[in-house]
Amino acid sequence: MPSPDPTAAPADTILTGGAVYTCDPARPWAEALAIRGGRIIAVGTEREVVALGGPRTEVLRLAGRMVLPGFQDAHAHPVGGGMDRRRCDLTGLSTRPAYLDAVRAYADAHPELPWIVGRGWAMPAFPGGIAAAADLDQVVPDRPVFLRNRDGHGAWVNTRALRLAGIDRDTPDPADGRIERDELGEPVGTLQEGARDLVERLLPAVTDADREAGLLEAQDHLHRLGITAWQDANVDIDGGRYGNLDAYDRLNRQGRLTMRVVGALWWNRHRGLEQLDGLVAARERTRGGRFQPTSVKIMQDGVLENFTAGVLEPYQDGHGCATERRGLSFIDPEELGRVVPALDAAGFQVHFHAIGERAVREALDAIAAARRANGMNDLRPHIAHIQVIHPDDLDRFRRLGAVANAQPLWAVNESQMTDLTIPFLGPERSTWQYPFRSLRDRGAELAFGSDWPVSSCDPLWELHVAVNRTPPPADGTHQLSAGAPSVFLPAERLELAAGLHAFTMGSARVNHLEPETGSLSVGKAADLVVLDRNLFEGPAAEIAEARVVLTLVEGRPVHVEDAAWR
Repeated sequence: MPSPDPTAAPADTILTGGAVYTCDPARPWAEALAIRGGRIIAVGTEREVVALGGPRTEVLRLAGRMVLPGFQDAHAHPVGGGMDRRRCDLTGLSTRPAYLDAVRAYADAHPELPWIVGRGWAMPAFPGGIAAAADLDQVVPDRPVFLRNRDGHGAWVNTRALRLAGIDRDTPDPADGRIERDELGEPVGTLQEGARDLVERLLPAVTDADREAGLLEAQDHLHRLGITAWQDANVDIDGGRYGNLDAYDRLNRQGRLTMRVVGALWWNRHRGLEQLDGLVAARERTRGGRFQPTSVKIMQDGVLENFTAGVLEPYQDGHGCATERRGLSFIDPEELGRVVPALDAAGFQVHFHAIGERAVREALDAIAAARRANGMNDLRPHIAHIQVIHPDDLDRFRRLGAVANAQPLWAVNESQMTDLTIPFLGPERSTWQYPFRSLRDRGAELAFGSDWPVSSCDPLWELHVAVNRTPPPADGTHQLSAGAPSVFLPAERLELAAGLHAFTMGSARVNHLEPETGSLSVGKAADLVVLDRNLFEGPAAEIAEARVVLTLVEGRPVHVEDAAWR
């Protein structure tokens, strides 16, 4: 570090006495860091940095704690997640009796609600992943119930909700979904993908106040976990299910948005290129400050557990025999090959949902079409979830400049994997799942996100899985199957440094925020997090046990666990 300028104003804040991990390859480690005016003015030895203090400088004595760049979540649904925390929230539970007890308690506590709405049940808690209306009828017989599952691709409803929606044995499955039925053809209470809409369209309208409250709840929750930026993977511009564009715009203009947010505007798969002008207008109307709606989200397939993820070869039946199921492509690949180049030409980053290997290939093919039409650029398209990637497609991420946006918390041998996924993928294809190390070794850029509220948004839990490929010890939602290997595909484990990079610089690059954030470098914004321990000094098996004790955005505390140590 160069000698301090004696004429410069003293630092506002100095952090010293701990381990400063910068995520800056030019200087990965330091002893201390100084902040002035919301920006980092020095990173170096304790002696160098303390010399920048003055009589009003706040000195934070770290006592061995660890400083990192603020975590960035490259794929989350914060408005919905925040609202879910205020509804019937089943997150953290894992059994059918626990879900029913929670639903009963919530309904009893809210007799004024015309509907019981919530989220968070896990498919492994039910035979074949199918939840029954009859169970909900026992705990809420007098009001309709609508509960999205953990991954958001299915809904559990009671009989009253089915009747209000007019769903019976004669109701056809929508083209983009499925009504689960019994052997007589009667609906059983689980609605997959687009079939959810048959009931969801009847739910009480969500108000602007609901959305703003959910956004503020989410912001507070994620700051407590050390997150300082996110990409919202579903921003509606037309008052759809989320209707969250205006909530972001209002809070941003009011100065109440402390997160740096990139919004991925929702691509309506039931419409075509005629919607592009509306997306451009929404981007220009609301961009500025901490909110940049510069991405577009394309949902290309569903999920493996309900056989809606797009696969190249048919799903198996659980006994090794091929079925006729190949999943869904929500947008025809030829149409996708026109849509993505048009979005790219309009200056949008494209953010794909792709779970199955066919959907991943369709996304890569569409990016290739954009490269042919428009040439290489720096828009950084990214493909989220990437659960299964055909080995032939691994090198294409680097060649096409496509970022691999992974949600590492799912890469474990839990019952959803061992009971509802592997038997239907087959032995070879099952080894293609969540290939983090393979992508990294081939030069692909990795970014990490959570998909919250689909799963926990705790970056430390997610880092634990990326490094260990085992469930976080404290996560009670993962149900392990007897006899399953403890480590899921161990060859795909990442080093801790690579995992941290994906949650800091990798996600910052997806968000085009790396000039400002992502590393602790002189001149960048002082967006940082303090952990209660140095992750590099303890065993990898204890990563998830670390705690965030301080989160700063531009040098200002947005979360303080315990002010006493300051």
